[in-house]
Amino acid sequence: MTDGNRTSGSQPGAEVPAAGAESGAPGPVPGPAPRALGVPDLSLVVLVGATGSGKSTFAARHFKPTEVISSDFCRGLVSDDDNDQSASGDAFEVLHFIVGKRLAAGRLTVVDATNVQAESRAQLVRLAREHDVLPVAIVLDVPEHVCAERNAARADRAGLPRRVIQRHQRELRRSLGTLEREGFRTVHVLRGAREVEDVEVVRERRFNDLRHLTGPFDVVGDVHGCRAELETLLDRLGYALVRDAEGRAADAVHPEGRTAVFVGDLVDRGPDSPGVLRLVMGMVASGRALCVSGNHENKLGRHLDGRTVQHTHGLAETVEQLAKEDEAFRAGVATFIKGLVSHYVLDGGALVVCHAGLPEKYHGRTSGRVRSFALYGDTTGETDEFGLPVRYPWAEEYRGRAAVVYGHTPTPRAGWLNNTLCLDTGCTFGGKLTALRWPERELVDVPAERVWYEPTKPLAAEAPGGADGRPLDLGDVAGRRTVETRHMGRLTVREENAAAALEVLSRFALDPRLLPYLPPTMAPCATAKPSDEADARGEGFLEHPREAFAEYRAAGVREVVCEEKHMGSRAVVLVCRSAAVARERFGVSGASEGVSGAVYTRTGRPFFDDRARTERLLGRVRDCVERAGLWAELDTPWLLLDAELMPWSLKATGLLRTQYAAVGAAAGAVFPEALGALEAAAARGVDVASLLDRQRGRAADAVAFTDAYRRYCWRVGEAASGAGAAGPGGLAGIRLAPFHLLAVEGRSLAAVPHTEQLALIDRLMAAERALLEEAGDAAPEAGGPAADRTGLLAPTRRLVVDTEDEESVAAGVAWWLDLTAGGGEGMVVKPVGALVRQPDGRLVQPGVKCRGREYLRIVYGPEYTRPENLRRLRARHLGHKRSLALREYALGLEALDRLADGEPLWRVHEAVFAVLALESEPVDPRL
Repeated sequence: MTDGNRTSGSQPGAEVPAAGAESGAPGPVPGPAPRALGVPDLSLVVLVGATGSGKSTFAARHFKPTEVISSDFCRGLVSDDDNDQSASGDAFEVLHFIVGKRLAAGRLTVVDATNVQAESRAQLVRLAREHDVLPVAIVLDVPEHVCAERNAARADRAGLPRRVIQRHQRELRRSLGTLEREGFRTVHVLRGAREVEDVEVVRERRFNDLRHLTGPFDVVGDVHGCRAELETLLDRLGYALVRDAEGRAADAVHPEGRTAVFVGDLVDRGPDSPGVLRLVMGMVASGRALCVSGNHENKLGRHLDGRTVQHTHGLAETVEQLAKEDEAFRAGVATFIKGLVSHYVLDGGALVVCHAGLPEKYHGRTSGRVRSFALYGDTTGETDEFGLPVRYPWAEEYRGRAAVVYGHTPTPRAGWLNNTLCLDTGCTFGGKLTALRWPERELVDVPAERVWYEPTKPLAAEAPGGADGRPLDLGDVAGRRTVETRHMGRLTVREENAAAALEVLSRFALDPRLLPYLPPTMAPCATAKPSDEADARGEGFLEHPREAFAEYRAAGVREVVCEEKHMGSRAVVLVCRSAAVARERFGVSGASEGVSGAVYTRTGRPFFDDRARTERLLGRVRDCVERAGLWAELDTPWLLLDAELMPWSLKATGLLRTQYAAVGAAAGAVFPEALGALEAAAARGVDVASLLDRQRGRAADAVAFTDAYRRYCWRVGEAASGAGAAGPGGLAGIRLAPFHLLAVEGRSLAAVPHTEQLALIDRLMAAERALLEEAGDAAPEAGGPAADRTGLLAPTRRLVVDTEDEESVAAGVAWWLDLTAGGGEGMVVKPVGALVRQPDGRLVQPGVKCRGREYLRIVYGPEYTRPENLRRLRARHLGHKRSLALREYALGLEALDRLADGEPLWRVHEAVFAVLALESEPVDPRL
């Protein structure tokens, strides 16, 4: 349904009776009611009138200042003089550029210029067509003397020759009869100054704009005359059929008030097109359904309108079936089809329903081009071996926010591709009739009762673009990017950071379909306050838990959980219930075929080069999830876990050899000889006591440094247990400490309180102990490695602290001191409530790390505890690191939300990529 060409004008003599006239009531007699001028809410409004006719005043009265683009204003922009006619060429070039940008952005735009010449209007009509909006002309036909008087009252136009106004009036008269032919969809003519004053502009919602309807909806695919299957599907969806006096289904009601939405092609090929029409027309008439036009309705409508069409592709059967109906029904069908629009925008713009698909640039637009695409799609110009046109794979390139649900192209099964879904599953060809429950994104289908119409070609092809299409594109990540997040608004990725991330992902990362999340960096707690006495004894702290507790207390967080920080490498574990789940849910194919998940680092690289070891680790986690009953309890076929994988040497062998071990080896080679020489000199009576003490201290620091990193290194696999089952690809010596369950099918669990999270993790630990006991293996102990260890999962010790209770805070400090004294790295302090905001709405840091005094030797060097070094290190700046941690956290949450919402891979990866890009921002790596 679209507006036809309309011309509105004055109706002389039409008056509205004065209020109270019939009763003789006294009082002032009001004037005529304002005349309403309908203007589509997305359109190009062109004001037409001679100079002085009041166009600028009219525009200012009825439209926002930002909506009006004036030729005078554009002249001023390019020449500093609004009346410099010599600048008109440049001025209109600027005007057309601005108008184009506004229309591309979907903004109503008003052009304030004389526009009395056909050639000047032609450019504006072209712009409207280019951007698929309706051009509307509002003509201000004001007498010549009124225009002259108004110009004379303006200082900048007092000298305007009368002949200019007369020329404009002549051109205006010639234009009145041609505006519709020029392409203006609606023409409003206002005659006389009084009529211009008395009108009111009313913005009309476009027929396809139903964003105010939020559902829930049940979107039904191509029915093609299969009435029985449609009734069965509606029954499965929960609708109760309403039958007429002859027992025919004429309406359907859902007890929860859901609305059915039909994607078109109700008719042709099937056994009962009139029955389908009767049911759908009844549902639409009662307000319980919406329906868009399909190409088959369009063709049937032309036939019913008396136009010549070929009776092919099932139309002959429909015409024959309709011939058995009465004239009133056929007339109702013709009216119904004529009123169908090309597409609907629903649910705040989140859902677009059409027949053949629709690129984002056409959503909510109105033009013949939009209608043609929505009804027929686009083709490559080629034909296949069956003589049918090859469809252009628009869905492969779709990057829109709205989900586009459509039909038209039969496919064996419905499947999402880049946030688009084809629901035509070939019911009339013996396939299924499919519906989408929105916003649940659940598919419901019923099988066809039989093959009603033999297809021209087998339904072997997937939806346009194939099962995978081109899920990722360089344009999705290259250059400067702005990512919209739900928890922190718009976050920007700089071009140079994007380039660095692209290098890492393209060269080293695993299959992007198995990379739905990257963990954020973590900020350290505030620097500990100096203690001169402790520093002098070499016992000063750079980080201390009291600072972490104080930070959260200041942010209004009372309860925090202190989690043991395992010294390993951050690992994200995606574990699927089977390789089939990985294939169906994450689209795994090609080189990744057969995998059942992934284990990867915080930069997206596979943790193990050995695929067998990865699968063995995933198998152990999978068994524990099964034993713990979490598959059923969480109603999911996959889990995403955040964890620490130990030992540290498993990933950092190169770093250990080139950086840490080299320092330890050099110290071990140098200090014994140096100390021996100094001790010999002291024995000879040379005064080297001060130098000797200092070198002994440095030697002790070097030993402490070596001990610090050696705690986190041990042999694994074959080196740990010898050849055999635990040899190459084995898990001997490897420990996985999961601490956060991030997401499951349909849900992000990032906001689940940490105490509940850890309780779920504890169940995995218990499940593994039970599995090991059943297998006859000794249950693993917490703590250091053992060569014959068969347990994989490591527990995360924790303590809940009340930040407003001094005794609780002291207990937290004591726990940390005990943890780090035994060689532990430290702890991470997190709000128990997980996703927490400050009173002003800002996100609270999701966690701060508080690292042990000896562990920090690895980070800052062997001698960092010396008083002069501590004083210098305490001047470290944490602001950038904290900002980075929060931004990456918000992006991680966004990736999980998009994953849970079933959004396309490119949308999930937009946030994932941004996390990695932010990691290349310059920040002190020791933080």
